[in-house]
Amino acid sequence: MTVEDKLAELGLVLPTPPKPLGSYTAVSEAGNQLFISGQVPLVDGKVIFTGRVGDEQTVDDGKDAAEIAALNVLAQINAHLGGFDRLDHIVRVEGHVSSVDGFYDQPAIIDAASELFAAVLGDKAGHARSAFSHSQLPANATVVLVVIAQIKPLSGSVTAGAAAKG
Repeated sequence: MTVEDKLAELGLVLPTPPKPLGSYTAVSEAGNQLFISGQVPLVDGKVIFTGRVGDEQTVDDGKDAAEIAALNVLAQINAHLGGFDRLDHIVRVEGHVSSVDGFYDQPAIIDAASELFAAVLGDKAGHARSAFSHSQLPANATVVLVVIAQIKPLSGSVTAGAAAKG
């Protein structure tokens, strides 16, 4: 089953990839890796979950924010690669959660993103992960996800090592 089929089966639609909120690119490709800049719960150009978990937002709100940010990550990958065929797997996820002092369940918030990746990507979703707490995040977002993905080389491309031997 393709990633697109899995998205449809789950009733999920990839959004238009959000434009960066500053002077940077949304995705940078280096060798066989994609570096996806911080994705927030942005829908139609608006951050829809703002503020801190434990204050303005509940744990469930934080999980919803993480899922939206994860869909934005997938949208960035899809747009950059022109689909998911070249995606080998998600390597690392950094989850940043805006939360109040004394809240220690950031991993549960970021689990929602990891679970969405697993549901959509299957074997391509396995990743290392860290969850961080912040008193405030850019754009007052509740969650920011930073992702590194491994990609397959373009078919027919010559690697630097092979070119050097030539």
